[in-house]
Amino acid sequence: MNRKVKGVLCILSAAVCFALQGAFVRLAGDLPSMQKSFFRNFVALAFAFVLLARSPQKFQWNRKLLPTYLARAVLGTIGILGNYYAIDHLLLSDASMLNKLSPFFAIIFSYLFLREKVTPAQILGIAAAFLGAVCIIKPGGLGAGDWQAALIGAGGGMAAGGAYTAVRVLGRQGERNSFIVFFFSAFSCLVCLPFLLLDYHPMSLFQVGMLGLAGLSAAGGQFSVTAAYTYAPAREISVYDYTQVIFSAVLGFVLFQQMPDWLSAVGYVLICGSSAALFFYNNRRDAAKTP
Repeated sequence: MNRKVKGVLCILSAAVCFALQGAFVRLAGDLPSMQKSFFRNFVALAFAFVLLARSPQKFQWNRKLLPTYLARAVLGTIGILGNYYAIDHLLLSDASMLNKLSPFFAIIFSYLFLREKVTPAQILGIAAAFLGAVCIIKPGGLGAGDWQAALIGAGGGMAAGGAYTAVRVLGRQGERNSFIVFFFSAFSCLVCLPFLLLDYHPMSLFQVGMLGLAGLSAAGGQFSVTAAYTYAPAREISVYDYTQVIFSAVLGFVLFQQMPDWLSAVGYVLICGSSAALFFYNNRRDAAKTP
């Protein structure tokens, strides 16, 4: 398989894992986002630790890339917290779709920091995606708490886009996926730990189980998405990331009897449609460049 096909398969794997993660986080019930995030990342941290400990290179990494690692970790942590807050306060599919703004932000950040070219067609696609986000957020059409949650969810998507750009940089420098996940998970756990200690909410066995499953799903998603963006740039594979919304909508209906309203559905169409259009546009443009 070429690198693009590998990237697509990894993105599809990540979509399934992150949809399951969102469902498990919702099933965990009324717990602080910091507490949910800590247990989610602790499982991913343990998983990455075992892989690194058993690898020939152990925990070796390029310390000159520390600023990029920190950017990935800080933005990734903000992205998770924003997404978890949205999951607890919005429809599962709405929260998932707002988080799926991340590929568009990845295109913007790739242009700003990696000098990857952005064409007029891509700019139109980004504009359509933001219009779709407005349809989901529905300014003035939601209650104060819902509007705030939608805005936080969109901010989480923006942070995740920046994090994926940093992943792209690290991958191009030859850094290992397992260490990228390990560094991010360790950083996120350290950030969440003080909040966990100050505002710990006792959990039932069911809640512990749900957060454990969320952590396992997140670990699978993290390894998959990290591999995807090291194999191929966002503009080539991001369209497949939107299958997560389909999985989330099905899980939301089956587990929580959630149905999105018509305006949210319009937002889904705008975001998914613009992403699909960009994907086929990029493919045609790349084919035209091939001699």
